[in-house]
Amino acid sequence: MPGIAEFALAGAPIAGGALLGIAAGNLKAPDIRGMIAQDMDLLERIPPDQVERRAELQRVIDMRIDDLITGVDKNRELRQLAASYQGNWRDIVVFICAVLFTIVWWNVEHERTNWVLMFVVLIVLSILAGVYAARGLLRGLSSMLRSRRAEAAE
Repeated sequence: MPGIAEFALAGAPIAGGALLGIAAGNLKAPDIRGMIAQDMDLLERIPPDQVERRAELQRVIDMRIDDLITGVDKNRELRQLAASYQGNWRDIVVFICAVLFTIVWWNVEHERTNWVLMFVVLIVLSILAGVYAARGLLRGLSSMLRSRRAEAAE
């Protein structure tokens, strides 16, 4: 049984990182449209003689609508930015760092309980970073070749 416990403890940092990634992917923004609808319903229920309270609630509703419009605009900008991303020098730096850390990890004593698991994860991450960096380099080279062909054609 100590072997299973050691294996579980060895995988804890990797599992924690995976759980953090899953949690980050599942975070949902508040339902602003639902809150606006609830606030508008509440505004209708406030008696007309409470002018000050109605005005403050209307101000809150207006702020939420403005936030919704701003959020949609920012989301559109982020999607356009992500779609136009071609890769850059940071991809290459991440790949080099992943390879170097894998080399450093190779020189750590192999008797550690988490050595094999972490080494496998580092190899996989190095491969993924290499693919991503190569993709960026190929896109950059293809755009450079296209621009040179366009210059030569003129």
